[in-house]
Amino acid sequence: MAVNPSLHSGGALADLLAAAPAQQTARGYADTLREILQQPETWTATAQQLSALLTEPAWREALDAAACLVLTGSGSSHYVGEVLANGLQARLGKPVLAVPAGTLLTHWRGALPAGALLVSFARSGDSPESLAVAEAVFQGRPECRHLAITCNAQGGLARRYRERDGALAAVLDARTNDRSLVMTSSFTNLVLAGRSLAFADDTAAYRTVAQQAAQLCRRLFAQYADAIAAFAAADFDDVCYLGSGAHYGAARESALKMLEMTGGEVRTLAETFLGLRHGPMSALRRGTALVAFVSGDAAVRDYELHLLRELRHKGLAVRRLLLGENLPPDSVGADDLCIDLPGLCALGDDAAALLGAVAGQLLAFFRCLQTGHRPDAPSQGVLTRVVPSIGAGGRSPA
Repeated sequence: MAVNPSLHSGGALADLLAAAPAQQTARGYADTLREILQQPETWTATAQQLSALLTEPAWREALDAAACLVLTGSGSSHYVGEVLANGLQARLGKPVLAVPAGTLLTHWRGALPAGALLVSFARSGDSPESLAVAEAVFQGRPECRHLAITCNAQGGLARRYRERDGALAAVLDARTNDRSLVMTSSFTNLVLAGRSLAFADDTAAYRTVAQQAAQLCRRLFAQYADAIAAFAAADFDDVCYLGSGAHYGAARESALKMLEMTGGEVRTLAETFLGLRHGPMSALRRGTALVAFVSGDAAVRDYELHLLRELRHKGLAVRRLLLGENLPPDSVGADDLCIDLPGLCALGDDAAALLGAVAGQLLAFFRCLQTGHRPDAPSQGVLTRVVPSIGAGGRSPA
């Protein structure tokens, strides 16, 4: 794995990397740390791979023929779709829906429009929901096209799609098939791969976006990892994550990372900035930590900054981590951790959500270590890397 050289000069990440591999494994963080830090390198590889796939006639035909796109997955893989949906719809000029695989499994007739291109995201591709949804749609909506984007060439989803007419599969670099229980590089690479569908006519621009995001991610590691580690060690029992548009999907994913990595010891809430004002704000108190992914869109940012000022005025969530660029001083408190990444606004919110997700990963990772959990397998048997089969006899009720 190529690691940013600046990480070797000292600091939270450098100290963890300096431990012998056997020590890293014994402390239960070897896989998760490697998978978090490999993201810049794997993003550029994913962009190269998807740029090549987009030149294939079958891919263009599937995109052009689709009346709409339905993005699906379970857990983090569903949040991939939530990050992508609005941006893809704006670029493609056709409806794009993010629907959980569980909803498609139980209510696919009402949740899957006619003429849809079903895009399934999966790390392993062995989730019983993903496999059952694919089979139900193959049988019930044979006119629908299918596209699977997965990190596992040997997974059931990739194998099944290779055997079906009207189905396409993109298998990402094997490094993205995270070994850790929690998805980190799997998540962001699936997001980046899905984002390629908006750049079928300009793959060079797509690769440029990936390179710029990778550069910002390296800067995040080098300049802010220590501050995030210190934030994670602070006294809080719950965290509220805020984001708008694509950043809302990153907020939901970040909230899940904190829940998973702390075994549920840190309670989380994910909301949109404007949605928080309609009830969920009542869950905030002085001991709540706030993580806010601030938009680079001026019109959206105005709403978000207004809420941040309101929360500070009310004394809610006084410990705050803000990620954005050039945030005005009256929105940033003296004790706030402000992750300022020059170039984030130019990158655009749809790609900037990758950086929010990475910041959320680091915060959860450091909190996990601080609370004595093992990032590679933090749930003490409650969760498994691939969920077990469901339904009578292990069959899904599709």
